[in-house]
Amino acid sequence: MRLQDFLGTQEKWNFEAIAQDIDLTRQIQVLLIGLGLLDAPADGKFGPVSAAALKEFQELTKSGEKDYLGAVTAKNLIETKPEDLPQPPLKLSNSIASRIIKYLQLKDYQISIGAKQYNIVYIEGMNEDWTLNSDTPNQFNDRRIVIEIVEGVPKIVNHWQATTEPGSHYTYNPMNSRGAARIKFGQYKAWAVGFHGNADRHEALVQVEPITVHRDFDKNFIRTGDKLDTGLFAINQHWGYDAPANDIKTASAGCLVGRRRDGHREFMSIIKQDRRYLANKDYKFYTTIIPGNDFVKTVPG
Repeated sequence: MRLQDFLGTQEKWNFEAIAQDIDLTRQIQVLLIGLGLLDAPADGKFGPVSAAALKEFQELTKSGEKDYLGAVTAKNLIETKPEDLPQPPLKLSNSIASRIIKYLQLKDYQISIGAKQYNIVYIEGMNEDWTLNSDTPNQFNDRRIVIEIVEGVPKIVNHWQATTEPGSHYTYNPMNSRGAARIKFGQYKAWAVGFHGNADRHEALVQVEPITVHRDFDKNFIRTGDKLDTGLFAINQHWGYDAPANDIKTASAGCLVGRRRDGHREFMSIIKQDRRYLANKDYKFYTTIIPGNDFVKTVPG
């Protein structure tokens, strides 16, 4: 049996009947995982956890069906997207996580809400203690941040030293004749889990959709006045080969780079727990890049 077989019928299957049909169970589980209501994997076993997730879905979508699967629930499961589900109201404070979410709200950016649905944010020119720095060129002086919002409360899952800009090597010796790439501040849904590099090949978030960059043709390490370029440039989110904090070396030609290998492994381990990725290994992650000075000015602590 498939969910599609319920449409336009009077079929009503209780949870015991669902449990007897492995294919139907797995289809339901896959959809509930994608909606963030059930943890992977879709094992085809319709036990108490799957039943509770289905009940929660029926309540959220006001299906009018309870303790059974009918045409309304089947239709809702097939058609509902994660953003269609009602979310608990955000409970924002003056914490750094809340301030970042406030900034995303003010910019009308996409915000992922719910357990195991992660927000990836880079703040340029910000220290580990959330104070601004001078954003000196060729240094790892930015932050890579993962935020999770559970029951409306934002929290930082972890954060790491990073760079959002190319170092001196590729600024003075750009891979593109129009100049080194400096990602344009904003939000992009453009990265999927993959691999970066050749000699030191490692798991990373790789660019799979176009983004916009500034081309630093005058090699002055700033975006102002630089021409914009949109496309696929292999602007990946990878590790920085443990380069010194004050010398990016060849670790970045414009990618979003976490300085240390161990920190990057932590980052990827967290990201791969995202429910949307577990439901679809080709899931494309949003990532937001914001300037530290604008962040502090817009949402002061």
